[in-house]
Amino acid sequence: MQIDQIYPIEGAHQNYSAYVSKESDNGAIVERYWLNSDGEYIYVNPQVPLFVDYNLIQPNHICFGAQLAAPYSSMRNHTELSYDFWFLPDVKKAHQHAVTHYLGKPSGLPDFRMVQHPIWSTWAQYSQNITGEKVMEYAKQIVAHGFNNSQLEIDDLWETCYGTLEVDTNKFPNMTHLVEEVKALGFRVTIWVHPFINSNCDQVYTEALNNGYLVLDEAGTAAANWWNPNGSIPGLVDFTKPAAAEWWYKRVKNLIDAHGIDSIKFDAGESSFSPQIPVQQGDIDFHPHNIVDAYVRTCARFGDMIEVRAGFRTQDLPVFVRMVDRDSIWGLNNGLPTIVTTTLQMNLNGYTLVLPDMIGGNGYNLNHEQADLPSKELFIRWVQANTFLPAMQYSFAPWNFDNETVEISKKFTDLHAEYAEVIYAAMQASVDHGSPVNPPLWWLDPTDEVALTIWDEYLLGDSILVAPIFMEGVTVRDVYLPVGTWLDQGDPEKVHEGPVWVKNYPAPIGVLPYFVREQDSVPDAASAPCAVLLLLALGLAAVLVNSDQ
Repeated sequence: MQIDQIYPIEGAHQNYSAYVSKESDNGAIVERYWLNSDGEYIYVNPQVPLFVDYNLIQPNHICFGAQLAAPYSSMRNHTELSYDFWFLPDVKKAHQHAVTHYLGKPSGLPDFRMVQHPIWSTWAQYSQNITGEKVMEYAKQIVAHGFNNSQLEIDDLWETCYGTLEVDTNKFPNMTHLVEEVKALGFRVTIWVHPFINSNCDQVYTEALNNGYLVLDEAGTAAANWWNPNGSIPGLVDFTKPAAAEWWYKRVKNLIDAHGIDSIKFDAGESSFSPQIPVQQGDIDFHPHNIVDAYVRTCARFGDMIEVRAGFRTQDLPVFVRMVDRDSIWGLNNGLPTIVTTTLQMNLNGYTLVLPDMIGGNGYNLNHEQADLPSKELFIRWVQANTFLPAMQYSFAPWNFDNETVEISKKFTDLHAEYAEVIYAAMQASVDHGSPVNPPLWWLDPTDEVALTIWDEYLLGDSILVAPIFMEGVTVRDVYLPVGTWLDQGDPEKVHEGPVWVKNYPAPIGVLPYFVREQDSVPDAASAPCAVLLLLALGLAAVLVNSDQ
């Protein structure tokens, strides 16, 4: 993932840098897999201390390097640059081969209600100014406006101090009673949790430090980093140590059990939050990603209602992986269209159980020159674009705008619920076969040259094509339909035979262009992929690729 989430990535840029899970450039997920439209792919082995460059060292090239340099451990006793280069008949067969041999597939499904009805988060609506009174007010407003829910998530800031896992009773005088009241309105209740302990949380921080439960750098200090240090020196729980992971797990479980909380939104997890250069338990050749794997797997112990945001070789987990925060803007620079381009990227890296970021973006990235609270038009187009993705997540409320926004938002939220079984079936197909839940258009015909570069449309499974509006003030767009018989919004009276461009499709503010494919119109010609060549190369490489992923 990147902030400028261009798809295909042939036109993307990345400065030569360590290819690790990191906060910067939205790099929470950085799998070592590159796929091109000719059915060729590269997989760089996980033990490589990898550095990557797109288009800067040499135009139209991707460059791989291996170095014993930060953030990789200086304690490694060797370095290597090893990668597999596969040639398959087409891009779809190549990806299926990569899933089978490298990426893997989810081992199960997340909670169905999270798919069927929206998550409601306090974050964008209230930021850190959350209180028990505001949570209750928000819950009542959701019900009063006729929206369903999967859960209401209490986000930052509910703790006495970051890392205590103790409720601030000044803001939440009786958290247990509040949870009971919210549940009485028909909600489930979840809460935001992170892996940090700020040093000004004296008792808990001292306990963790003295017991060796915090990540240390190679100099033996525990100075981690994250976005909420509050003037302190934060520590990061060392999940690579089983005793530390179990200590943290039990403390989180005690929190949710004590207050009747149903589940958890887990934040952070990227390797860059560790003290640099970190010392981690486990195979040193997989450093610094040992902690990403260990943290996410500890979180997954809490069941199928959780969400995480980071990953490295954790595609097997049966949980939602949340997109990094979006900005409340229109562009491909972390704005509205990137919920689609990022979904495509995540799916093609094997993270098919995608939880899109909050509808309308988070509205708080004031470092971004274009950032602001979402406009009515941006908010509605965001709702529509999200409709056929696996889950919908609100925070900014539709009633912040006007009645029309409420009506349109409810219309598409209900449409999402109507298709929940179809979405869940696509997720089950991912569990069974490793197929993307929301593939790019070429999934239906990998030989279709037009479909290979379409970035502003997406599929749900192989049966629904969605073409959202991504430009401010636009009320018409061209839609490309690949091979198949397509019913305009499922209407059997409005039929299109693909491949075809539908020109000037009218899409006023209340309309989302989408098409349902007749299931017997295109036989699935996919067969078990076979490799025709494998190259294993050692050394510094510059590889010319026409890259789709």
